[in-house]
Amino acid sequence: MTSLPRRFLGALERFNSAHPWDHNAHYHRWIMRQLPRRYGLALDVGSGSGELARLLATRGAVRGIDSDPVITARARELTPAASPVTFTVADGLNGIPAGRYDVITCVATLHHLPLADALVVFRRHLAPGGTLIVVGLSRAQSAGDHLLGAVAVPLNAAMGWLKNGGRRAARPDAMTARTRPAETAFSEIAREARVALPGARLRRRLFWRYTLVWRRPDDG
Repeated sequence: MTSLPRRFLGALERFNSAHPWDHNAHYHRWIMRQLPRRYGLALDVGSGSGELARLLATRGAVRGIDSDPVITARARELTPAASPVTFTVADGLNGIPAGRYDVITCVATLHHLPLADALVVFRRHLAPGGTLIVVGLSRAQSAGDHLLGAVAVPLNAAMGWLKNGGRRAARPDAMTARTRPAETAFSEIAREARVALPGARLRRRLFWRYTLVWRRPDDG
């Protein structure tokens, strides 16, 4: 009996590998719903292959930054020359191009950076009235975290099957970039966010993600 869960988990892992899908892209449309219909300039931190940056560019100019030169080159290849997007190899802590941004997005990148420092840097670069959106990863700690993760397991397999039409598929570009596990629990992230970004809204989400939304006061 003890081998049954191991066999099941092994089969599930093989199934998920054959039917990959991008958990981060799943939240792109949700991100767009949090943003104004038009803005002057947006910044996408950890832009990867540029999918979100190109979506943001339907509403304004965008700067995408990523520390990986290979994936940044791929983003440039995939982006039409006429698109109002520029991609730069830079880190999200010290490499943000100077200026203030009406929108800052950061998807699956914050756990690669010093949390408190990164939130302060984002706040400093956000224009008054601007919106910061984070879709992040956190370390499961509480019973609620583990329960949500357990619920996501069968849903993840079902989504992979549906998104790939039941066929085996290659891994999306966004899933080939280097990754690292999240080390910070959601409760600690929320605590740091309350200090750096008063009024920020955080929520645990499916597929091992959380979201953070903060709108900088017009006079802030």
